[in-house]
Amino acid sequence: MSQEKIRNFCIIAHIDHGKSTLADRLLEITGTVEKREMKAQLLDKMDLERERGITIKLAPVRMNFKGVQLNLIDTPGHVDFSYEVSRSLQACEGAILVVDASQGIQAQTLANVYLAMEADLKIIPVLNKIDLPAADVPRVTKEVVSLLGCEPSDIMAISAKTGAGVEELLDKVIELVPPPAGEAEKPSRALIFDSFYDEYRGVILYVRTIDGRLPKGAEIKMLATGAVGDALEVGSLAPDMKKADALETGEIGYIVTNFHDTSEARVGDTVSLAKQQPQALPGYKEVKPFVYAGFFPSSNEFYPQLKDAIEKLKLSDSALEYVPENSPVLGHGFRIGFLGLLHMDIVRERIEREFDIDLIVTNPSTDYKVTLSNKTEIDLTNASQLPETQEILEIKEPWINGEIVVPKEYVGAVIQLISSARGFQKNISYVDDQLALVNFEAPLANLLTDFYDKLKSQTSGYGSFNYELADYRVEDLVRVDFYVAGDMVEALSVMCHRTEAQNLGRTTVEKLKDIIPRQNFKVAIQAGIGGRFIAREDLSAFRKDVTVGLYGGDVSRKKKVLAKQKRGKERLKRFGKVDLPAEAFTVLLKRD
Repeated sequence: MSQEKIRNFCIIAHIDHGKSTLADRLLEITGTVEKREMKAQLLDKMDLERERGITIKLAPVRMNFKGVQLNLIDTPGHVDFSYEVSRSLQACEGAILVVDASQGIQAQTLANVYLAMEADLKIIPVLNKIDLPAADVPRVTKEVVSLLGCEPSDIMAISAKTGAGVEELLDKVIELVPPPAGEAEKPSRALIFDSFYDEYRGVILYVRTIDGRLPKGAEIKMLATGAVGDALEVGSLAPDMKKADALETGEIGYIVTNFHDTSEARVGDTVSLAKQQPQALPGYKEVKPFVYAGFFPSSNEFYPQLKDAIEKLKLSDSALEYVPENSPVLGHGFRIGFLGLLHMDIVRERIEREFDIDLIVTNPSTDYKVTLSNKTEIDLTNASQLPETQEILEIKEPWINGEIVVPKEYVGAVIQLISSARGFQKNISYVDDQLALVNFEAPLANLLTDFYDKLKSQTSGYGSFNYELADYRVEDLVRVDFYVAGDMVEALSVMCHRTEAQNLGRTTVEKLKDIIPRQNFKVAIQAGIGGRFIAREDLSAFRKDVTVGLYGGDVSRKKKVLAKQKRGKERLKRFGKVDLPAEAFTVLLKRD
């Protein structure tokens, strides 16, 4: 198809503003999917996506409407998956910005608009859910106008659920989104914006052809990794794979390769024909995980299965990083890096479901940069590996730049919440006369566990939150260790600011006391910094009534039996081991 008849665009929005529903309507109106085959969230292939009602992986699809080829990419809305959004934008010329007509502009709406502007895309603003009783079209129109600087007449009002206004939106996409600018005569170049591993077919690439064409059966080369392979099959997704003879200039489609590992064809790499040597495309900046947790199988015999599961997930998730880890209590496992807590939760659930492995997951932490007294710098993702105090010169922790969008009456509560997380508010601007935008800085470690939950509860569910990593700053950080029955449990060690250590130690030992089952001997649960204890709780022993068989006689008989029991408990205390239940390792995630 000629380039003039191609439009590449994506849908961007905050969580739950109706991206996937709009994609469903577009597929229905263009006749890409027959009515009898339609179902909600058609492009969300994973069971998890359907159950949670969120998009996790980007999904490309090709439609034909009024003689024009429309290539759409549906993107996730959650901050943890914003790297998927930035990749989608690179493959498009236009973006439909969806805003919920009842909720208005939210934090992730702002973040996605900035990404689209950076990629120099044509943005088409759309108000969705106009059929809801709570929809306030005039107010939200005002918000979008002040955000984008567009005219009110440029904003389209639709209902993705009923289909009202969706056909007019398609006409607008054809009219406003520019056709792809590439040259068919130039050497072939295509940008990989996603890849996954199919057990039966090998590595499958989702690509956007920038210049030239990629025919089926051609020998292809990856310009960054230098890997050479064959394009066994090429085609488009509608939404199932549809074979073609070639991918032409400007088209979005898939390539089935004979690679057996996605590291040979990484996301952001450039695909070209093996006999040509064009210049590589800029690609994407590497995504760096900043939330780390230990994943251990419930029994060591499942370690090979866990290793296999993580390797398979890594093939379709380029943001996962993992290294083997060994713990005296938990045995062999892996330290895995994630882009946020939701990302971690999704990976944990996928391993448990798809590979049927019972997991023990340790408390999530972030990474720290430690400068030693000999001036060398090491990266730490696990608190238990922190060197001795006398060897450390300074410890740096990651700070974030955050944005919270909230109705103005909740600004006071939000500022209090930020300061309780050791952060500080930088400035407040107003999107309109109702909505405030609070910019702040805070240490990432303090936002990991329950910051988002507290934000939702203190703003009655109206607050939304977006952040990006700013830099690493030197802070007075200490390692808090936890001891159960005198034995230090390395997997429970955490890093925190010295001012918060006492409180963290006390609350954690209280939670551990509730979780650890009682033993036949008294168990001390302690928190300490460098061998100095800062908190303690005692778990009392089971008390068996050993005097039950005695009747009559002298009281000394009773005392004798009780003294024997006491000696037995003392001996148990010296040799007895306490088995920690799996919940003990995620004690910091446990809500009060």
